[in-house]
Amino acid sequence: MSILWSGLMIVAGLFLLICGTIKSDFVIYRFLVARSKILWGEKVYRFHQVAGGLIIIFGLLMGLGWIG
Repeated sequence: MSILWSGLMIVAGLFLLICGTIKSDFVIYRFLVARSKILWGEKVYRFHQVAGGLIIIFGLLMGLGWIG
């Protein structure tokens, strides 16, 4: 079960990291940008890149059994 959740976290982190890097126009990502832009302004893409990277690291640590 832990492998499933860690894989999903890694995929979600990759989604944020990649979409934040290319400033995607994907519908779901546009909703995330609209919500995050309220707090982060024009730095929203950098925020999503950093958050995506942290989620990937957290997912890897979960998958290795070091946390969770």
